[in-house]
Order: sequence, then structure tokens, then C-alpha cells
Amino acid sequence: MQLVFVAAIAALSACTDRPTDPASSQLRAPSSVSSERSFPAGLASVGWQEQARSLVAAHPATMSPINAVRAYALLSVAQYGAVVDAGNQLDADEALQSNGFGAGGRSRFEAERGAIAGASAQVLSYLFPDAAAVLEERLANEGTAGPGGVHPQFTRGVAIGRAFGEVMKTWAASDGFSTPACLAAPRSATCIPGAILTGSGFWTRNPAPPGGTLPPIAGPQFGAMKPYFLTSGAQFHPAPPPTFGSPDYLAGLNETITKSSGRTPAQLADARAWNLPQGTMTPLGYWDRLAAQYIAEHGLDERAAAHVFALTNAAAMDAVIGCWEAKFSYYFIRPWQASPAVALDPVVNGVGIGLPNHPSYPSGHSCVSASAGTVIETFFPEHATVVDQQVAAAGESRIIAGIHFPFDIRAGQALGRSVAALAIAYDRERGLLAAVR
Repeated sequence: MQLVFVAAIAALSACTDRPTDPASSQLRAPSSVSSERSFPAGLASVGWQEQARSLVAAHPATMSPINAVRAYALLSVAQYGAVVDAGNQLDADEALQSNGFGAGGRSRFEAERGAIAGASAQVLSYLFPDAAAVLEERLANEGTAGPGGVHPQFTRGVAIGRAFGEVMKTWAASDGFSTPACLAAPRSATCIPGAILTGSGFWTRNPAPPGGTLPPIAGPQFGAMKPYFLTSGAQFHPAPPPTFGSPDYLAGLNETITKSSGRTPAQLADARAWNLPQGTMTPLGYWDRLAAQYIAEHGLDERAAAHVFALTNAAAMDAVIGCWEAKFSYYFIRPWQASPAVALDPVVNGVGIGLPNHPSYPSGHSCVSASAGTVIETFFPEHATVVDQQVAAAGESRIIAGIHFPFDIRAGQALGRSVAALAIAYDRERGLLAAVR
């Protein structure tokens, strides 16, 4: 099926980050506003999320698809924490009037967009230090976007946002992302994830290009990173893949051979579109863009939108952690390593799907897509059919590309949905921010 970038999405919230139910009717949309407002249209959270996707695409050397998941999660949780804290401080201070801005008046409007800007600039400058000046310029411009100069509540919101940005920078400093990964020794306190396995049925890393060096293995440390909601990376550890050479394995290999070698030009174009490799907004960026479209369709307010982004991206990060824990436990062979009959789409002059440099089982693309899609359709059940179709299409594209077995896709989707269900329950029972406070 062709990629359809559908317009739609919604969210929920409350005065504190108390537990909420994404399936309930607690959707926060702005009250009607009068013509007094003379500000640019659009939510600050949505705009800064778009800024993040642009930065991810502009930094291919550091922003692999899974590195981007980490970045999107840090940003989104910071935005949500900031807007919650800004609202709580306003509620404690005064009874606010509308003044043409809906509930809370201009004070809440300014405080919330200031909080989003402060948190976003703080986290994105940490992740992309070369863009810090541009990010600070954007923040300053947003402060002067309305009449009368910088509103005092915008300034206050920026301070609150920067403070929560620091919370997430502290989280990032200890999340295990920078822990050296050791691939030639058993697991230990400082060596992850485990021994490289050799022999029939085991994955081997991609070779060096002619005259070049070995390309880095993608994310061997991720399975041991600190999750937001999981008790450990192995909480939803999938059952082993089919035994190499078994009838189930051969059936999966033959399906990949058949679909990859018999693909149409349209199917290959779809597989390339779903690939979203380094140098693009990456797969999770696609789901965030879809979420932004739903948010606009439903006219959600700042806090509600930030909640959608935070839960979607934090769940996706945990799905990656669970996925990579499994990948580097099983070290399962890639289809093209198992049979020369698998049709690939190697990169030529910058065009092509390429060969992922990490084990096959389960599919990382499907772990991310299923987790993000599950959260999105829980907030917006009217779009569940379309979202499920796109999760399925994303998975099928990896088989057509010749880079995954069908059982990789099924395991990745199951893991992603399990992680998302856990994240949704955590948010409902404790409030998402309890994970990082």
C-alpha cells in the first residue's frame, strides 16, 4: 500500500500529572478565543517537534534511527513535564481570566508556550550543540511574537521549561547510552551485551567497504539502557526465533525470497519510503508527524499535545530497549546472509535501503512502529484502522526489501504492542512523569 500521511490526532490531560485514561473523554481542546489574539497559529510543542525532526535529518552522522528515538523521547518528556509544572504553578498563584485566550487567559497561554520553548531549547541544544545559537534565537523570537513585548509569564515559563530540560539532561547522562559496548566477551557489569556468536544461523556484522573501515554496529548497548516504564530490557523478551534450518525457519526464508525477488516497482518504492534511514526524520519521526496531524485536526491545547508526544516517544524508547535486548541475545542471521536468492536494494548514489548492521530478530522497525501506533490509536481510537494498516505496511516493507523474515516482524510488533500497553497503564495509574521525577 502507498504511504498515506493521514491528517488526525488528539490527547488528554489534567491540572496535575495525575493518572489519566487515554481511552476516556478527557481530551483538552482550547476554549473559543476572541479576535483579541494576534499570535502565530499553531502549538509551540508541535513546532518544536518539527524542529527536532529537522535536526535529526540534518545530523546523519549521529542520528541513527534508534539514536533518534532516544532524542525524541528526551525532548517530548521534557516538553510535557515543563508544561505540567508551568500549569501547576499558575494554578497555585491565581485565578486566571480568559481575556480572549480561553481558560487561564493570556497568562496560561504565555506560560505554557514559554515552558515548551525553554524545555525544547535546553534538550535540543544538549543533543545538537552546533544548533544551540539557532535554537536560542527561535526561543527569543517566540517571546516577542505577540503584542506588548515579552510577556512576564512567557519568561517565567521559559525558566520552568529549562529546569525540566535539566531533569531530562540528567536522565540522559545516566541512561546508559554512552556505556561502552563490548562484543567479544560475556556479559558483565561493564560489558554489554554479550559474546559474538559464530556458526550456522548467527548474524555477522557488515563488512568494511573497499578501502574503508568496519561500519559501527547499531546500538549494541541499547538493550541495557535505562527504560521509562519497563522493569528491565528483558521484561517482554520474545520466545526464540525458529531454529535455523527447521521447517518454520525455511518457510519464513522462502517467504522473504518470494516477496523480495517478486516485488513490483511500486512495492520497492513503498519499501524505500518506509525505510526512513539516517539523514531523514527516521521511522519514529514519521509517527510523530502523524500525531501532529491528528493534534491539529482535533484542535488540542498545548498540554494535551505534549502528553501525546511524551507517551508515544517514551514508549517507543522502551520498545527499542526491549527489542535490542532480544537482538543481542539471539544474534539471529539476516535473510541475505542465509541465502543469495534474497533480493536486496543496496544503496547506489545515495538511493536504496541498504543493510542494517544489527541482528535480525526481532525487527526494530516493527518494535517502534507497533509501540508508537498503539499509543496513538489509544488516544485516537477513531483512527485505529488506518494506524493498524500502516503498522502492517511498515512491517511488510521490510520483508519485501529482503532484510527481515516474517517472524522478525511478528515478534517486533508483539513486543512493541506489549511495551505500549504497559506505558499506557503506567500513565493511567501513576502519571507518566512519575517515571522521571
